[in-house]
Amino acid sequence: MSPSPLLPVADALQAILASIKGVTPLESVPLAQALGRVLASDLAARRTQPPIDVSAMDGYALRHADVSLVPARLSVIGASAAGHGFAGRIEPGQAVRIFTGAPVPQGADTVIIQENTSADGSVVIINEAEALGRNIRKAGLDFVSGDALLTQGHCLSAPDLALAAAMNHAHLPVHVRPKIAILATGDELVAPGQEPGADQIVASNSFAVAAYAKAAGADVLDLGIAGDRYEDLQQAFARARAAGVDVLVTLGGASVGDHDLVQTALKREGMELGFWKIAMRPGKPLMHGRMGEMQILGLPGNPVSAIVCAVLFLVPLVRALSGDRTAGADPSFAGILGVDLGPNDSRQDYLRASLAPQQQGLPIVTPFGRQDSSMLRTLAASQALLIRAPHAPAARAGDSCRMVLL
Repeated sequence: MSPSPLLPVADALQAILASIKGVTPLESVPLAQALGRVLASDLAARRTQPPIDVSAMDGYALRHADVSLVPARLSVIGASAAGHGFAGRIEPGQAVRIFTGAPVPQGADTVIIQENTSADGSVVIINEAEALGRNIRKAGLDFVSGDALLTQGHCLSAPDLALAAAMNHAHLPVHVRPKIAILATGDELVAPGQEPGADQIVASNSFAVAAYAKAAGADVLDLGIAGDRYEDLQQAFARARAAGVDVLVTLGGASVGDHDLVQTALKREGMELGFWKIAMRPGKPLMHGRMGEMQILGLPGNPVSAIVCAVLFLVPLVRALSGDRTAGADPSFAGILGVDLGPNDSRQDYLRASLAPQQQGLPIVTPFGRQDSSMLRTLAASQALLIRAPHAPAARAGDSCRMVLL
Protein backbone atom coordinates (compact mmCIF):
# COMPACT_ATOMS: atom_id res chain seq x y z
CA MET A 1 0.00 0.00 0.00
CA SER A 2 1.39 3.42 -0.93
CA PRO A 3 1.61 5.99 1.87
CA SER A 4 -1.05 8.69 2.16
CA PRO A 5 -0.13 11.95 0.44
CA LEU A 6 1.25 14.59 2.77
CA LEU A 7 -1.01 17.52 3.66
CA PRO A 8 -0.05 20.74 1.83
CA VAL A 9 1.14 23.64 3.99
CA ALA A 10 -1.83 25.89 3.12
CA ASP A 11 -4.30 23.11 3.94
CA ALA A 12 -2.58 22.47 7.27
CA LEU A 13 -2.88 26.13 8.29
CA GLN A 14 -6.49 26.25 7.14
CA ALA A 15 -7.29 23.16 9.22
CA ILE A 16 -5.64 24.66 12.31
CA LEU A 17 -7.49 27.96 12.03
CA ALA A 18 -10.80 26.24 11.18
CA SER A 19 -10.56 24.21 14.39
CA ILE A 20 -10.84 27.34 16.55
CA LYS A 21 -14.21 27.28 18.32
CA GLY A 22 -14.08 30.89 19.45
CA VAL A 23 -11.76 33.76 20.22
CA THR A 24 -10.68 34.68 23.73
CA PRO A 25 -12.99 36.83 25.91
CA LEU A 26 -12.96 40.61 26.23
CA GLU A 27 -11.11 42.58 28.89
CA SER A 28 -10.38 46.27 29.40
CA VAL A 29 -6.73 47.30 29.71
CA PRO A 30 -5.03 50.66 30.28
CA LEU A 31 -3.93 52.39 27.13
CA ALA A 32 -0.25 51.94 28.04
CA GLN A 33 -0.69 48.14 28.10
CA ALA A 34 -2.57 47.80 24.80
CA LEU A 35 0.31 47.65 22.30
CA GLY A 36 -0.05 44.57 20.10
CA ARG A 37 -3.44 43.66 21.57
CA VAL A 38 -6.48 43.06 19.35
CA LEU A 39 -9.53 45.27 19.71
CA ALA A 40 -12.62 43.37 20.84
CA SER A 41 -15.07 46.06 19.64
CA ASP A 42 -15.12 49.15 17.46
CA LEU A 43 -13.68 52.29 19.05
CA ALA A 44 -15.42 55.63 18.43
CA ALA A 45 -14.06 59.09 19.12
CA ARG A 46 -15.36 60.72 22.30
CA ARG A 47 -14.46 64.21 21.13
CA THR A 48 -13.83 66.28 18.01
CA GLN A 49 -10.20 66.93 17.05
CA PRO A 50 -9.36 69.75 16.94
CA PRO A 51 -12.39 70.89 18.94
CA ILE A 52 -12.15 74.44 17.53
CA ASP A 53 -10.31 76.21 14.71
CA VAL A 54 -6.62 76.45 15.65
CA SER A 55 -3.51 77.87 14.07
CA ALA A 56 -1.17 75.57 12.18
CA MET A 57 1.77 78.01 12.39
CA ASP A 58 3.32 80.76 14.45
CA GLY A 59 2.31 84.14 13.01
CA TYR A 60 -0.61 86.59 13.05
CA ALA A 61 -4.32 85.93 12.89
CA LEU A 62 -6.22 88.52 10.86
CA ARG A 63 -8.96 89.26 8.35
CA HIS A 64 -7.93 88.31 4.84
CA ALA A 65 -9.68 91.39 3.49
CA ASP A 66 -7.18 93.56 5.38
CA VAL A 67 -4.19 92.19 3.42
CA SER A 68 -5.57 92.33 -0.10
CA LEU A 69 -2.85 94.93 -0.72
CA VAL A 70 0.62 94.47 0.78
CA PRO A 71 2.51 95.70 2.58
CA ALA A 72 -0.29 96.26 5.08
CA ARG A 73 -0.01 97.70 8.60
CA LEU A 74 -2.27 96.25 11.30
CA SER A 75 -2.63 96.97 15.00
CA VAL A 76 -1.68 94.04 17.25
CA ILE A 77 -4.36 93.85 19.97
CA GLY A 78 -3.23 90.74 21.86
CA ALA A 79 -1.90 87.20 21.67
CA SER A 80 -3.35 83.68 21.42
CA ALA A 81 -1.36 80.69 22.66
CA ALA A 82 -2.23 76.99 23.01
CA GLY A 83 -4.30 76.69 26.16
CA HIS A 84 -4.58 80.47 26.47
CA GLY A 85 -6.76 81.83 23.69
CA PHE A 86 -7.48 85.48 22.91
CA ALA A 87 -10.81 86.39 24.46
CA GLY A 88 -11.75 89.29 22.22
CA ARG A 89 -12.71 89.73 18.58
CA ILE A 90 -10.63 90.95 15.66
CA GLU A 91 -12.06 94.00 13.90
CA PRO A 92 -10.95 95.60 10.60
CA GLY A 93 -7.33 96.74 10.70
CA GLN A 94 -6.43 94.51 13.65
CA ALA A 95 -4.34 91.39 14.16
CA VAL A 96 -3.54 88.98 17.01
CA ARG A 97 -0.14 87.38 17.58
CA ILE A 98 -0.81 83.63 17.41
CA PHE A 99 1.16 80.45 18.04
CA THR A 100 0.87 76.92 16.73
CA GLY A 101 -2.10 75.08 18.23
CA ALA A 102 -3.69 78.27 19.60
CA PRO A 103 -7.39 79.05 19.09
CA VAL A 104 -8.11 81.31 16.13
CA PRO A 105 -9.78 84.49 17.50
CA GLN A 106 -13.28 85.43 16.47
CA GLY A 107 -13.31 87.55 13.34
CA ALA A 108 -10.05 86.11 11.95
CA ASP A 109 -10.11 83.93 8.85
CA THR A 110 -6.41 83.63 7.94
CA VAL A 111 -3.03 83.22 9.65
CA ILE A 112 0.05 84.84 8.09
CA ILE A 113 3.28 83.10 9.07
CA GLN A 114 5.71 85.25 11.01
CA GLU A 115 8.42 84.91 8.33
CA ASN A 116 6.23 87.05 6.05
CA THR A 117 5.84 89.84 8.61
CA SER A 118 7.89 92.43 10.48
CA ALA A 119 7.02 94.04 13.83
CA ASP A 120 7.02 97.74 14.54
CA GLY A 121 6.05 98.23 18.18
CA SER A 122 2.30 97.54 18.49
CA VAL A 123 1.98 97.31 14.71
CA VAL A 124 2.68 94.33 12.44
CA ILE A 125 3.61 94.85 8.82
CA ILE A 126 2.34 92.13 6.49
CA ASN A 127 4.90 91.89 3.73
CA GLU A 128 3.44 88.95 1.82
CA ALA A 129 -0.20 87.86 1.69
CA GLU A 130 -1.44 84.27 1.72
CA ALA A 131 -4.63 82.59 0.52
CA LEU A 132 -7.88 82.98 2.42
CA GLY A 133 -8.06 80.45 5.27
CA ARG A 134 -4.36 79.56 5.05
CA ASN A 135 -2.61 78.02 8.09
CA ILE A 136 -5.85 77.33 9.98
CA ARG A 137 -6.77 73.84 11.10
CA LYS A 138 -10.55 73.73 11.04
CA ALA A 139 -12.51 72.10 13.86
CA GLY A 140 -12.88 68.37 13.13
CA LEU A 141 -10.00 68.30 10.63
CA ASP A 142 -8.70 65.06 12.16
CA PHE A 143 -11.95 63.48 13.36
CA VAL A 144 -15.40 64.25 14.73
CA SER A 145 -17.02 62.90 17.89
CA GLY A 146 -18.69 59.57 17.12
CA ASP A 147 -16.36 58.60 14.27
CA ALA A 148 -15.43 54.88 14.51
CA LEU A 149 -11.70 55.13 13.83
CA LEU A 150 -10.41 51.78 15.13
CA THR A 151 -12.33 48.61 14.35
CA GLN A 152 -12.89 45.24 15.98
CA GLY A 153 -10.20 42.71 15.10
CA HIS A 154 -7.52 45.36 14.54
CA CYS A 155 -4.08 44.74 16.06
CA LEU A 156 -3.06 47.90 17.88
CA SER A 157 0.16 49.61 16.77
CA ALA A 158 2.04 52.47 18.43
CA PRO A 159 0.29 55.12 16.25
CA ASP A 160 -3.05 53.49 17.11
CA LEU A 161 -2.39 54.12 20.80
CA ALA A 162 -1.78 57.80 20.09
CA LEU A 163 -5.01 57.95 18.10
CA ALA A 164 -6.98 56.21 20.86
CA ALA A 165 -5.58 58.65 23.41
CA ALA A 166 -6.56 61.62 21.22
CA MET A 167 -10.04 60.08 20.98
CA ASN A 168 -10.07 60.35 24.81
CA HIS A 169 -9.95 56.64 25.67
CA ALA A 170 -7.94 55.76 28.77
CA HIS A 171 -8.81 52.04 28.59
CA LEU A 172 -9.34 49.86 25.54
CA PRO A 173 -11.54 46.76 25.04
CA VAL A 174 -9.22 43.97 23.88
CA HIS A 175 -9.23 40.20 23.72
CA VAL A 176 -7.62 38.29 26.58
CA ARG A 177 -4.19 36.98 25.65
CA PRO A 178 -4.34 33.31 24.63
CA LYS A 179 -2.59 30.97 27.04
CA ILE A 180 0.07 28.80 25.43
CA ALA A 181 1.86 25.97 27.25
CA ILE A 182 5.15 24.69 25.83
CA LEU A 183 6.49 21.25 26.65
CA ALA A 184 9.89 20.00 25.49
CA THR A 185 10.24 16.22 25.44
CA GLY A 186 13.07 13.72 25.37
CA ASP A 187 15.58 12.08 27.69
CA GLU A 188 18.35 13.63 25.62
CA LEU A 189 17.50 17.18 26.74
CA VAL A 190 18.84 19.21 29.65
CA ALA A 191 18.03 22.81 30.54
CA PRO A 192 20.49 25.59 29.62
CA GLY A 193 23.14 26.02 32.30
CA GLN A 194 23.22 22.31 33.17
CA GLU A 195 26.04 20.02 32.13
CA PRO A 196 24.76 17.61 29.45
CA GLY A 197 25.87 14.03 29.43
CA ALA A 198 27.79 12.50 26.56
CA ASP A 199 24.56 11.57 24.78
CA GLN A 200 22.56 14.68 25.69
CA ILE A 201 22.04 18.17 24.25
CA VAL A 202 20.86 21.50 25.66
CA ALA A 203 17.16 22.24 25.05
CA SER A 204 16.86 25.33 22.87
CA ASN A 205 13.65 25.17 20.84
CA SER A 206 11.29 26.25 23.58
CA PHE A 207 12.89 29.67 24.03
CA ALA A 208 12.43 30.72 20.41
CA VAL A 209 8.95 29.20 20.22
CA ALA A 210 7.93 31.01 23.42
CA ALA A 211 9.37 34.26 22.08
CA TYR A 212 7.34 34.01 18.87
CA ALA A 213 4.19 33.18 20.85
CA LYS A 214 4.70 36.14 23.18
CA ALA A 215 5.40 38.48 20.28
CA ALA A 216 2.15 37.30 18.68
CA GLY A 217 0.25 38.21 21.86
CA ALA A 218 0.19 35.07 24.01
CA ASP A 219 0.86 34.42 27.67
CA VAL A 220 3.27 31.48 27.83
CA LEU A 221 3.53 28.72 30.42
CA ASP A 222 6.82 26.80 30.29
CA LEU A 223 6.17 23.19 31.28
CA GLY A 224 9.87 22.37 31.19
CA ILE A 225 11.20 19.06 29.88
CA ALA A 226 9.37 15.74 30.07
CA GLY A 227 11.35 12.54 29.78
CA ASP A 228 10.46 9.64 27.52
CA ARG A 229 8.02 8.14 30.02
CA TYR A 230 4.25 8.13 29.85
CA GLU A 231 3.90 9.24 33.46
CA ASP A 232 6.08 12.32 32.83
CA LEU A 233 4.02 13.27 29.80
CA GLN A 234 0.71 12.68 31.60
CA GLN A 235 1.76 14.92 34.48
CA ALA A 236 2.69 17.70 32.04
CA PHE A 237 -0.62 17.37 30.19
CA ALA A 238 -2.46 17.57 33.50
CA ARG A 239 -0.64 20.80 34.37
CA ALA A 240 -1.64 22.30 31.03
CA ARG A 241 -5.29 21.37 31.58
CA ALA A 242 -5.25 22.70 35.14
CA ALA A 243 -3.87 26.01 33.90
CA GLY A 244 -6.67 26.29 31.34
CA VAL A 245 -4.35 26.83 28.41
CA ASP A 246 -5.78 27.36 24.95
CA VAL A 247 -2.94 25.58 23.14
CA LEU A 248 -0.47 22.95 24.27
CA VAL A 249 2.68 23.02 22.15
CA THR A 250 4.84 19.92 22.34
CA LEU A 251 8.39 19.81 21.02
CA GLY A 252 9.63 16.51 19.63
CA GLY A 253 8.52 12.95 20.20
CA ALA A 254 5.59 12.99 17.76
CA SER A 255 6.99 10.44 15.30
CA VAL A 256 6.61 6.67 15.53
CA GLY A 257 10.00 5.53 16.85
CA ASP A 258 10.34 3.43 19.99
CA HIS A 259 11.09 6.56 22.04
CA ASP A 260 8.59 8.88 20.35
CA LEU A 261 5.77 8.66 22.88
CA VAL A 262 4.07 12.06 22.62
CA GLN A 263 1.40 11.27 20.04
CA THR A 264 0.48 7.98 21.74
CA ALA A 265 0.39 9.64 25.18
CA LEU A 266 -1.86 12.42 23.88
CA LYS A 267 -4.24 9.90 22.32
CA ARG A 268 -4.38 8.02 25.61
CA GLU A 269 -5.44 11.29 27.26
CA GLY A 270 -8.24 11.78 24.73
CA MET A 271 -6.66 13.80 21.94
CA GLU A 272 -8.57 13.75 18.66
CA LEU A 273 -5.88 13.83 15.97
CA GLY A 274 -6.54 16.33 13.21
CA PHE A 275 -3.50 15.66 11.05
CA TRP A 276 0.09 14.50 11.28
CA LYS A 277 2.84 15.09 8.72
CA ILE A 278 2.73 17.81 6.09
CA ALA A 279 4.41 18.38 2.72
CA MET A 280 7.01 20.78 4.05
CA ARG A 281 10.74 20.96 4.67
CA PRO A 282 11.79 21.52 7.41
CA GLY A 283 8.79 20.57 9.54
CA LYS A 284 7.29 17.43 8.03
CA PRO A 285 6.30 15.80 11.39
CA LEU A 286 3.93 18.66 12.39
CA MET A 287 0.94 17.36 14.36
CA HIS A 288 -2.37 19.04 15.22
CA GLY A 289 -5.28 17.85 17.31
CA ARG A 290 -7.65 18.74 20.12
CA MET A 291 -8.00 17.53 23.68
CA GLY A 292 -11.35 18.86 24.86
CA GLU A 293 -11.16 22.65 24.65
CA MET A 294 -7.37 22.61 24.40
CA GLN A 295 -5.72 22.61 21.00
CA ILE A 296 -2.59 20.53 20.50
CA LEU A 297 0.21 21.63 18.22
CA GLY A 298 3.04 19.11 18.04
CA LEU A 299 6.18 20.69 16.61
CA PRO A 300 9.17 18.67 15.39
CA GLY A 301 12.13 18.14 17.67
CA ASN A 302 14.79 19.49 15.32
CA PRO A 303 15.43 23.11 16.35
CA VAL A 304 15.04 24.76 12.96
CA SER A 305 12.00 22.65 12.10
CA ALA A 306 10.30 23.62 15.35
CA ILE A 307 11.02 27.33 14.94
CA VAL A 308 9.94 27.46 11.29
CA CYS A 309 6.69 25.69 12.20
CA ALA A 310 6.17 28.17 15.05
CA VAL A 311 6.50 31.06 12.58
CA LEU A 312 4.14 29.51 10.04
CA PHE A 313 1.51 27.87 12.27
CA LEU A 314 1.73 28.88 15.93
CA VAL A 315 1.87 32.64 15.29
CA PRO A 316 -1.29 32.65 13.11
CA LEU A 317 -3.04 30.43 15.64
CA VAL A 318 -2.25 32.84 18.48
CA ARG A 319 -3.37 35.82 16.41
CA ALA A 320 -6.61 34.08 15.42
CA LEU A 321 -7.39 33.16 19.04
CA SER A 322 -6.77 36.83 19.89
CA GLY A 323 -9.43 37.90 17.39
CA ASP A 324 -7.03 39.25 14.76
CA ARG A 325 -9.01 39.32 11.51
CA THR A 326 -5.79 39.11 9.44
CA ALA A 327 -4.38 36.04 11.21
CA GLY A 328 -4.64 33.76 8.17
CA ALA A 329 -3.30 36.26 5.63
CA ASP A 330 -0.39 35.32 3.37
CA PRO A 331 2.78 36.28 5.32
CA SER A 332 5.07 36.23 2.30
CA PHE A 333 6.78 39.10 0.48
CA ALA A 334 8.30 39.46 -2.96
CA GLY A 335 12.04 39.29 -3.52
CA ILE A 336 14.71 38.66 -6.13
CA LEU A 337 16.52 35.33 -6.08
CA GLY A 338 20.25 35.71 -5.45
CA VAL A 339 21.51 32.32 -6.72
CA ASP A 340 20.58 29.57 -9.17
CA LEU A 341 18.47 26.76 -7.68
CA GLY A 342 17.60 23.33 -9.01
CA PRO A 343 14.06 21.92 -9.29
CA ASN A 344 12.17 21.09 -6.09
CA ASP A 345 10.51 17.84 -5.08
CA SER A 346 7.02 17.26 -3.67
CA ARG A 347 7.54 19.21 -0.43
CA GLN A 348 7.37 22.99 0.05
CA ASP A 349 10.77 24.26 1.12
CA TYR A 350 11.51 27.09 3.53
CA LEU A 351 15.18 27.86 3.05
CA ARG A 352 17.05 30.03 5.53
CA ALA A 353 18.30 33.04 3.63
CA SER A 354 20.05 36.38 3.90
CA LEU A 355 18.70 39.63 2.45
CA ALA A 356 20.57 42.35 0.57
CA PRO A 357 19.23 45.61 -0.93
CA GLN A 358 18.52 45.80 -4.64
CA GLN A 359 18.17 48.87 -6.83
CA GLN A 360 14.63 48.12 -8.02
CA GLY A 361 13.42 48.14 -4.42
CA LEU A 362 13.00 44.41 -3.83
CA PRO A 363 15.57 42.63 -1.63
CA ILE A 364 17.90 39.99 -3.00
CA VAL A 365 17.16 36.69 -1.24
CA THR A 366 20.12 34.31 -1.02
CA PRO A 367 19.66 30.94 0.72
CA PHE A 368 22.52 29.55 2.75
CA GLY A 369 24.33 26.57 1.26
CA ARG A 370 23.70 24.19 4.16
CA GLN A 371 20.08 23.81 5.31
CA ASP A 372 20.39 21.06 7.94
CA SER A 373 17.46 21.40 10.35
CA SER A 374 19.72 21.11 13.40
CA MET A 375 21.80 24.21 12.58
CA LEU A 376 20.64 27.12 14.74
CA ARG A 377 23.69 29.18 13.85
CA THR A 378 22.44 29.48 10.27
CA LEU A 379 18.93 30.35 11.43
CA ALA A 380 20.25 33.09 13.71
CA ALA A 381 22.14 34.59 10.74
CA SER A 382 19.04 34.53 8.52
CA GLN A 383 16.62 37.37 7.86
CA ALA A 384 14.08 35.40 5.85
CA LEU A 385 12.81 32.02 4.74
CA LEU A 386 12.88 31.57 0.97
CA ILE A 387 9.76 29.68 -0.17
CA ARG A 388 10.06 27.03 -2.87
CA ALA A 389 6.75 25.55 -3.93
CA PRO A 390 6.34 21.80 -4.44
CA HIS A 391 7.64 20.69 -7.85
CA ALA A 392 9.01 24.19 -8.53
CA PRO A 393 11.18 24.17 -11.69
CA ALA A 394 14.80 25.23 -11.65
CA ALA A 395 15.25 28.95 -11.01
CA ARG A 396 17.94 31.42 -11.98
CA ALA A 397 19.52 34.26 -10.06
CA GLY A 398 17.46 37.36 -10.79
CA ASP A 399 14.13 35.50 -10.92
CA SER A 400 11.30 36.69 -8.69
CA CYS A 401 10.67 34.73 -5.50
CA ARG A 402 8.61 34.79 -2.31
CA MET A 403 9.88 34.86 1.26
CA VAL A 404 8.70 35.01 4.87
CA LEU A 405 10.54 37.57 6.98
CA LEU A 406 12.12 36.41 10.23
